[in-house]
Amino acid sequence: MADSTPAQRGTWGSRIGIIMAVAGSAVGIGNFLRFPVQAARNGGGAFMIPYFVSLLLLGIPLMWVEWTIGRYGGGFGHGSAPGAFQSLWRKNRFIKYFGVIGIFGPLVIFMYYCYVESWLLGYSFYALTGKYASAANPEGMKAFLEGYQGLESNQYFSSMWPAYIFFLITFALNMIVLYRGISGGIEKVCNLALPMLAVLGIIIAVRVLFLGAPDPAKPDWSTINGLGYLWNPDFGQLTKASVWMAAAGQIFFTLSVGIGAIITYASYLSRADDVTLSGLTATSANEFAEVVLGGTIAIPACYAFFGPDAIKGIADSGAFNLGFVTMPLVFAKIPMSAVFGGCWFIMLFLAGITSSISLVQPAIAFLEDEFDIERKNAVKLFAAVSFVLCQPAIFMLSRGVMDDLDFWGGTVLLVIFATTESILFAWVFGIDKAWDEIHVAARMRLPGIYKFIIKYVTPLFLLTIIGMWLYQDWWPVIVMKNVKPADKPFVLQSRLMLLGTFLALCVMVHIAWRKRRPISAQPDVPPPVAAGEATDKKGDSQ
Repeated sequence: MADSTPAQRGTWGSRIGIIMAVAGSAVGIGNFLRFPVQAARNGGGAFMIPYFVSLLLLGIPLMWVEWTIGRYGGGFGHGSAPGAFQSLWRKNRFIKYFGVIGIFGPLVIFMYYCYVESWLLGYSFYALTGKYASAANPEGMKAFLEGYQGLESNQYFSSMWPAYIFFLITFALNMIVLYRGISGGIEKVCNLALPMLAVLGIIIAVRVLFLGAPDPAKPDWSTINGLGYLWNPDFGQLTKASVWMAAAGQIFFTLSVGIGAIITYASYLSRADDVTLSGLTATSANEFAEVVLGGTIAIPACYAFFGPDAIKGIADSGAFNLGFVTMPLVFAKIPMSAVFGGCWFIMLFLAGITSSISLVQPAIAFLEDEFDIERKNAVKLFAAVSFVLCQPAIFMLSRGVMDDLDFWGGTVLLVIFATTESILFAWVFGIDKAWDEIHVAARMRLPGIYKFIIKYVTPLFLLTIIGMWLYQDWWPVIVMKNVKPADKPFVLQSRLMLLGTFLALCVMVHIAWRKRRPISAQPDVPPPVAAGEATDKKGDSQ
């Protein structure tokens, strides 16, 4: 198998296309639900101090690292982390197996994320049709959600078939987008979904701000005081390690770093494409969605209607309850409730689908690039396998399987992968060579301090997080100490499924590399920028 870029590899139609796609990968459900909950739980405005420290020292450096690794690996025809890692450390035969996490991690997240995403599609329909209008209090709305999820049979739902039908629709939509390719599918959807999401988010945020104090008898219950609750700092929280870890975790979650998706998306760039300014632009779009929109909608609205005594309980109840229980009750209290409720869930669904397609693309790229499987066949193969893998999260939801998948895929694997790639890029590939590679065709020169941050601070930050987890939490998690006894067989079964999937991917990597030319026969650097290539595909000068 030749190690140059295959002719059938997809490309982005424009520079804005890759920016919108990476921003779409980052802008997800967590921007509007997880972020306000984390901020409210962890000291309000004080949380933003470790949040922005993590953004500057962890999120932005890793973003540039992943864009650069992706473009570099793509120059050798590798669209997934195993090949990209091997390109960086050519003499090591085992590094590609660490790269398997960049396929496995997104797949684990997709196993449950697609189902959650389908709830948003279902609730969009139920909001616009007034299906849940009769659930007029928290207890009723919780019953509606649990009936929809199939956790109980009640007056709202007698089975989980409606939820499963919306899952089938959502799963099919994801596969259709991927089936249509990079520019014809992913790029077009992100170019359409991100502006729509932004418009809906701004409309909802403005409506929330104009709520003021809905109850004249309670003037302190206002959106302004709600913003104060979220943003006024409790500096005493800064002494807690858990707050710093929560902030770092939110940065991982919100920027989609440590997953492998950005590496795959960037692999479709040419050497003439910038990664510095493009990556920072995508990050800025995500931060606008999270900090400005996500911080303006949910918590202030809930504060205005339910007051200061209830708001802590709402935040502590978690992101799902905030999104699917409390917010529908908020919108039920304002004029045109069906319209605003529909806008809320449509906005979240758009955020969800742009993220979920990015979770799938690393596996599709792996099948295309390393096995020469034509894209449409690769999507069909992935759809068949992943459909089966999604079922435990659906039918064992009440058994804690989704929470366990989220822990491994959405927390542990992210940190392990990010640590591996940061050390590989800065220390094995070499910081001087890495710094030069970042600035190939760059539209923006990075501040020199980031050379030090990428080499020392980011890896140390990540190693500290891993060390703290190993010191505090790893053994209770391994032995399922906090899992109900009745649920342990189901969680164990899920973990064995994950182990089998990971080993299968390792075997596939081994098979793929046995077909390749010896390392010594492969080129040392990607093909150079050809004359006249340094222009965007739409004619935008690089």
